[in-house]
Amino acid sequence: MIQLVVGEKGSGKTKTIIEQMNNAAETSGGHIVCIEKGMKSTYNIKPSVRIIDVDDYNIRGYDQYFGFIMGVLAGDYDIEQVYMDGSLKIGGGDLEGLGKLFDHICDVAPEYIKFIVTVSADMSALPESVKKYL
Repeated sequence: MIQLVVGEKGSGKTKTIIEQMNNAAETSGGHIVCIEKGMKSTYNIKPSVRIIDVDDYNIRGYDQYFGFIMGVLAGDYDIEQVYMDGSLKIGGGDLEGLGKLFDHICDVAPEYIKFIVTVSADMSALPESVKKYL
């Protein structure tokens, strides 16, 4: 399942998912993973959350990002939630491509894993391929 947190830059998306992540870290029986671009949230996230900075892996584009996400999932069968911040930047701002990324994730990832993804865009700018995940 994919849950989107949508809004313009500076609207509080990252703060929202940090709060959700920290709550999940306290209540979840499984592992919580945060995949972000730039490690800007490190000091606000509980230590039990696995934080991964895609910049450390030179991820460029949605195809590489998808492969990376699947590798993370394959390496840990106890993951329950994956928080993704900065995904649109990784894909060069391509909203249609972001929708395709979501489709690929839903096709392959186990249904019990919840993905919470920030999307830095105005709601009216979202294509149907992304809106269907709202």
